[in-house]
Amino acid sequence: MSETPLWLQGRSAVIEAAAPSEFRHGTPDYHLSAVVMPEQRTTDHAPGSLEAIVETIVQVFEMEVSHKTDPATWVSMVTERFRTNINGGGWASAQDIADQGSYNVLIGDSPFYRAESFDGQHDVFHGAFPNGFYWEVLEVLSPPPVVAFKWRHWGAFDGEYHGHQPTGKTIEMFGMSVAKVDDDLKLLEVEHYYDPNAFLGTLTGGCPVAH
Repeated sequence: MSETPLWLQGRSAVIEAAAPSEFRHGTPDYHLSAVVMPEQRTTDHAPGSLEAIVETIVQVFEMEVSHKTDPATWVSMVTERFRTNINGGGWASAQDIADQGSYNVLIGDSPFYRAESFDGQHDVFHGAFPNGFYWEVLEVLSPPPVVAFKWRHWGAFDGEYHGHQPTGKTIEMFGMSVAKVDDDLKLLEVEHYYDPNAFLGTLTGGCPVAH
């Protein structure tokens, strides 16, 4: 057996270790990441590097908050202590994310996005990016226990977004996050800094979808 903790072994290992009943809609499929990401990413981190470890932790976190129903089963964080916010706004707990959905929490109020149900929020963005919306670590600026890192989110706008027709163009979003972790590299707190309106505005041509 590997001595590496499960949450540092990667998304596939965490999915394989979970009971099928832990997932909202069956076992998640990330095969497109394995096919598309190597060709489209702008960074290539050495295995075991801090950049690779941070990327792994965030990928596991994203999978769990998107697909695992009960925060008690999320291995990427210390669930009872975890909290997150956007651009210095109000804090959200693990349970808040499970109840509201990660897109609703991480975007917040925006003239280009209206809050959806948990499943609805995923349908909106999976519909806009049917061929995947990918994420990579660009640079890690500080080591644990307070890890500051820059990141890139991208995907081809190949599907409809709130009635706005696709352009087929690659949409990119850049940001920075500051994560506090415990001695086991489990997440305790994450602060995200980015401009969601700049990203969402590219999907709508600058036309708000809600007033």
